[in-house]
Amino acid sequence: MAAHTSLTLFLSFLLYVLTAATTSAAAAGNFIQTSCRTTTYPAVCVQSLSPYASIIQKSPRQLVMTALSVTVDRAQSTRTFVAKLTKFRGLKPKEYAALKDCLEEMTDSVDRLSKSVRELKSMGRARGPEYIWHMSNLQTWVSAALTDDSTCMDGFAGRALNGRIKSSIRARMSNLAQVTSNALALCNKFGGK
Repeated sequence: MAAHTSLTLFLSFLLYVLTAATTSAAAAGNFIQTSCRTTTYPAVCVQSLSPYASIIQKSPRQLVMTALSVTVDRAQSTRTFVAKLTKFRGLKPKEYAALKDCLEEMTDSVDRLSKSVRELKSMGRARGPEYIWHMSNLQTWVSAALTDDSTCMDGFAGRALNGRIKSSIRARMSNLAQVTSNALALCNKFGGK
């Protein structure tokens, strides 16, 4: 009888822990979905942040930090991709020039996004004018990174640059611009709190 009671008690405790964990994960997922509704690309937002739900939980600050970190990772990946493309043989001179310009823009973008992550980390529990100053810096750098993404794509405008290089760059830059835009929207939302 005592063994049966102990087993029942253990199973009850296990059920409680699993229910609490499931409820917490669902709450974090709901928080991410609700927050992503304020972005321009909500589906991309949810897809890029949901894997980090256990880290984000229901923290607006952690949501922004994660969105910025995901964006830095995508920008670094895109920069590496562009750098590899500059080494392709047989590039047209205009393609090479556009790729070199894009590589410079991606280097700037990675730098600005990395600064924004450091800025968010350094703001601690800032309040009042100091908080506004930190958020302004953060928003400025993320916005500038979004401009870098756009400027890279502008270098591939026109028919002379149609082809595989342009379509490869367009696909990467489109995704990067979407996650950067979403990060900026979340920064702006966080900035109001």
